[in-house]
Amino acid sequence: MGDLFDLLNDNNAKLKPLAERMRAKDLTDFVGQSALVGRNSLLRRAIAADTLGNCIFYGPPGTGKTTLAHIIANITRSECVKMNAVLSGVAELRTVMDDAHNKFRMYGKKTVLILDECHRWNKAQSDALLAPIEEGYLVLIGTTTENPLISMTKAILSRCRIFKFERLGYPDVAIALRRAVKEDEIYRNMRLTVTDDAIEYIAKMCCGDLRTAYNSLELAVVTTSPDESGAVLIDKSVAEQCIDIKNYSVDESTFYDMLSAFCKSLRGSDADAAVYWSQRLISAGIDPLIVARRLVAHSAEDVGMADPMAMVSAGSAMTAVEKLGLPEGQIPLTEAIIYVAEASKSNAVVRAISAAEELVRQKPEAAVPSHLINPPYRVDYKGGYKYPHDFGGWVQQTYLPKEFEDAEIYVPSANGAEAKLIRAKKIKKNKG
Repeated sequence: MGDLFDLLNDNNAKLKPLAERMRAKDLTDFVGQSALVGRNSLLRRAIAADTLGNCIFYGPPGTGKTTLAHIIANITRSECVKMNAVLSGVAELRTVMDDAHNKFRMYGKKTVLILDECHRWNKAQSDALLAPIEEGYLVLIGTTTENPLISMTKAILSRCRIFKFERLGYPDVAIALRRAVKEDEIYRNMRLTVTDDAIEYIAKMCCGDLRTAYNSLELAVVTTSPDESGAVLIDKSVAEQCIDIKNYSVDESTFYDMLSAFCKSLRGSDADAAVYWSQRLISAGIDPLIVARRLVAHSAEDVGMADPMAMVSAGSAMTAVEKLGLPEGQIPLTEAIIYVAEASKSNAVVRAISAAEELVRQKPEAAVPSHLINPPYRVDYKGGYKYPHDFGGWVQQTYLPKEFEDAEIYVPSANGAEAKLIRAKKIKKNKG
């Protein structure tokens, strides 16, 4: 018979969330990530041989990063210390490092440091790890939802191998949920039935986040009253009430990837893709003004003078989003996205900027032609300026510095409205 402390520990274990109770203890129970921990994978071989070096597990929440780190801690022959970067500072880290150094010196045993949310450490905290991992008595396993190439210091990255975790497929999540119903210590002692359509609904709606799936199943169980016989039935209608349709979480790297896809879809004249990526961004909680600002920029960069109304449409949409907000503002925003995507394309404006920059770089001191200077403030003004309206709106005269008077900076494309500008420039040149 156990003592009071055994009883308390047993009760505390039962009070843990389902996600914690079902956390895999070894690789045979680990769900998903077959590319990383498949039978012949590098990571699995390194774990089995206890030769895993410094590494960072990076990927969306609920995909097994911390669980795999715990599995490694359970099977390694090293000491193991677990820390959370949100709650820990340099002082606590130094204590861990001193203990690790002493154990390595006295017993030849390394220490594995599992650092959750490792991207939250600043440069000073990260740099404190350099010496111990360089000397080899401390092995770092960091877990993060943020792209470490953006969020972590280069010094740490150069000493770590990065393993990217993918979102779980819904079949893997369904397997985990069925296992929880059968194997969880609390559920297996209940008269609990979870229908297949309820499990599939939760598995599909959690968007590859196993923790969300476990939480939804747990909420369904604790909020469903047993019938007269003591049985608890979780069907699809119950499941629908216990899970929010979860948007994909967006880390900084994914945000920039989706924004890049949106911009390139506009440039590539694919209105369907441009509308899709704008919806992905907005659904993920991104400020719609960010989308609107990029739309304005690309209406000038990629459409330009081929269709000047693109800039008008984009600017109006940005104002509408700013004044109306969501959801109403998304209608004019999407209209403008379609307009810009379908418009004729020209980057002649961008090329004109580059050409002008090059001329300025070549001769930054080039003088203003004498007939163009400001006469009221110049005693050396000798006249010579031709007022175009006296000549019907246009007259041949030089406006560029003498050194560049024959330069062509803006060269229209043959697309859309710019084709007319090509003809107009030719007419002016012939008149000249």
